[in-house]
Amino acid sequence: MDCAESTLFVISGPSGAGKGTLVAHARALLPRLGLTVSATTRAPREGEVDGKTYYFLSREKFTALIDGGEFVEWAEVHGNFYGTLRSEIDRCLGLGVSLIMELDPQGAFQVRQQFPEAVLIFIMPPSLGVIRRRLVSRGSETASTLERRLVDAERELQLVGRYDAVVINDDLDRACEELVRIIKRNERI
Repeated sequence: MDCAESTLFVISGPSGAGKGTLVAHARALLPRLGLTVSATTRAPREGEVDGKTYYFLSREKFTALIDGGEFVEWAEVHGNFYGTLRSEIDRCLGLGVSLIMELDPQGAFQVRQQFPEAVLIFIMPPSLGVIRRRLVSRGSETASTLERRLVDAERELQLVGRYDAVVINDDLDRACEELVRIIKRNERI
């Protein structure tokens, strides 16, 4: 199955924008959407499951996979590596369904280079203050990682013009409806 028979959707936005929540809600409404599992070198958060939330890898294993050309995209973000294995794309597209990926902007643009027909969707937070509150409420950020994520968020917000669509996540239900509309409008199957 190639991407021409399915639609590849890439969701990006700063940490705390609500990407994961919106993707989960959209997939509940559109269960036909495949979802890749990304790999990372960061430690699991409470409740995250290896092979389901992420593939949690050592830095050594991750870099060996980079050297072997196994990633469609990868980046170092917030001091950890994140990436999507080519086998994950092949697995999902092989099912003959559209695919939704949650990636940082660097990864999104790497995917766009390999899959020009991919639909890039940016999840926009209502403000940096909202991002700060959401990140603090996670309880998983140190002061230094919080500040790094906020600096990164400001930089990522400058890239919004390179996306095909933008969803402002100021109200979860409305934002989810908008995301689902964008997916339905752009889906080719």
